[in-house]
This record gives sequence, structure tokens and C-alpha cells, in this order.
Amino acid sequence: MHQHPVRFLSTWLTGTVSMLVLATCVNAQPPAGYYDSAQGLTGQPLRMALHNIIDNHDALSYNALWNAFATTDAKPGNKVWDIYSDIPNGTPPYVYTLFSDQCGSYGAEGDCYNREHSFPQSWFNSANPMRTDLFHIYPTDGWVNNKRGNLPYGEVGSADWTSQNGSKVGLSVSPGYGQTVFEPIDAYKGDLARTYFYMVTRYAGEMSGWSSPMLAGGDLSPWAAAQLVEWNGQDPVSAKETARNNAVFALQDNRNPYIDHPEWVDAIWGTPQGLSAHEAPSFVLRPDASGLLIERGEAPAGTLHVLDMEGRTVLAMALPDGTSHVPFGGTEGFYIAQITTAEGRSVQRFAWLPSH
Repeated sequence: MHQHPVRFLSTWLTGTVSMLVLATCVNAQPPAGYYDSAQGLTGQPLRMALHNIIDNHDALSYNALWNAFATTDAKPGNKVWDIYSDIPNGTPPYVYTLFSDQCGSYGAEGDCYNREHSFPQSWFNSANPMRTDLFHIYPTDGWVNNKRGNLPYGEVGSADWTSQNGSKVGLSVSPGYGQTVFEPIDAYKGDLARTYFYMVTRYAGEMSGWSSPMLAGGDLSPWAAAQLVEWNGQDPVSAKETARNNAVFALQDNRNPYIDHPEWVDAIWGTPQGLSAHEAPSFVLRPDASGLLIERGEAPAGTLHVLDMEGRTVLAMALPDGTSHVPFGGTEGFYIAQITTAEGRSVQRFAWLPSH
């Protein structure tokens, strides 16, 4: 790992990072009465009540984000908590030191960390105060950040690129969206989902000019909302998130309500439909001259949906248990097969070349 000579924080602050992070963990609750105006509400009234509570935060300067990471994203030993390289309960491939390993230039993964706008700046035209809102800005490896670019978050079928901690870039298998996405590791999917629910609550009514595959009509697009609701349920709030919520609150004077009350996600956006793609047995799909041979072993009967790369359903039918041959007559290109049973949902991308 290359070292970068960005050393502007005093020795005193460096030595007290761990104590500051510990203090945020101790004070793990919002102030008394903070959410009183939201109690008993559901749906959009709840969302707007939360918007009014967290609106008009104390915005930081862009340069101040580097200093902020010392309390919002610090690990013991003056290290950086990078969600794109961290391996929970394991050994990360590299760990950065606060301030001294800031980017700078980089040429490979493991060179330095920078400021990742998990909600990309291009989506909101790099406007303020979104550009410096810590709730969606994380320190991450510069190279992985660059690979992610402004891609939406989603679930990847066959990865085109994988980071050293298992984050992926590839074609989406998230129902409703079939373009390239970035998939974080499972341990941080809930963190990022709650980040996005914060963004569309804090900036509700201000998003009409924002543009992203995850947005539609000034709100989350349906496929993105469904994906993020699922991630919120799959990855519960962690001690890291709680500590970060408190640290950001100390700097911005607002909170992420979906970290304090993750149940409010379902109360506003609804319980996710369908089952996790990771719960069902996998299957093997082999296109042939007349259709799709689907080998599922001992898997029970279920339902097959074939989606094109725009997320449109082009085939839907019941499947018996075991092996099936399904007639298929799509145009040449890539498709996503999704099989749902009582045991869960499995997905697979395949190429259809009818003339070959």
C-alpha cells in the first residue's frame, strides 16, 4: 500500500479518535422527544414527519469531510472503516490509516482512500447540501470507488469485476432492472439501503431534477425501492451504524431515522414482496435450439419468470419439480431467468442465440 503525505491533523486529535468513537457508542439514543411528531404515523405522513425532523441540518464544507471521518468511520488504532474493503469477522485485504492514506492519486486497489458519495453526485448535479451530507458519504478505497462510479446498487448475477473483499460489478439480476450495477457485500447492504431511505426522506420534495436508474418521478423507482426494502430486512442495524449515526448527529445535528427505527422502512415503503435469492436451491439453465433446458435437481415446483435486460417480463409460467424443457422464442441477446418456489428465489443470467 502506498503512503500519501497528507498529514494535517494534530497528534492530539489522532490520539483521541478511539475515545471519541467509544463516546458515540455510549450515547446510542436520540434525544428525548426527537421523534415525537412521527409517532403513530405510517406511509407518506410518516415520511414527511421525518423529513421535517431531519431537514435543514448543519452542512459541512467539502474539505471538512476528511476530518469528520475521524469520528464517523474510525476503527481502533487510528484506522479507516472502509465498507468496500472491510471483511466483518475476517481479515481485510488492506487497512488504511486516517489522514496519511488519503487520496491523492491511485493506480490499483489498496493505494488510498477517498470520499465515496454512495448516492453519486451526478445524480443530484453536485448540489449542496447533498454534496457534503455525511449520511451518504463514506471513506472507501479509491480504486473500488472508481470502479463503482455512478452505478446503481443492485444484485449481480455473473460478476465482471470483483474487489478484494467481494464487492462486485456486473449485470443486474434485481427484478425490474437489467443494466450494470454495483453490489456491496451482504454485511453492508442494509447500511446502504438505510442510507438511501435517509436521502429520499431528507430531500423529499427537492428531487425533481435528480436523475438516476434508482429514481423515478422525484422518488425511488419501484425496482430500487423493492431491492432496498429487501436489503433493510436482510441486514439489520449494526453497532457500527448506531455509532456512526451518533457521530454524524454530533456534526450535522440531524439523524438517520431508519437506523434508529428500521421498522419505519416497511411502514413507509411496505414489506418486501418475494423471497431472498439466497434462500432457494440453485439451478442449471442450458439454452438449446428450441428453448431452455432447466435442471433443478430435487427442487419443488415453482414459477419461472424470464426478464429481458430492461427488466421486462417476456415469459412467465409454472414449473414442475425436477428437470423441465421450456419453449422460448426471444430475440437474440441476454436474459435473466428467475425461479421462485416455497423455498426462495434463484436467478441466473443467460445468453439466447437462436440462430446458432
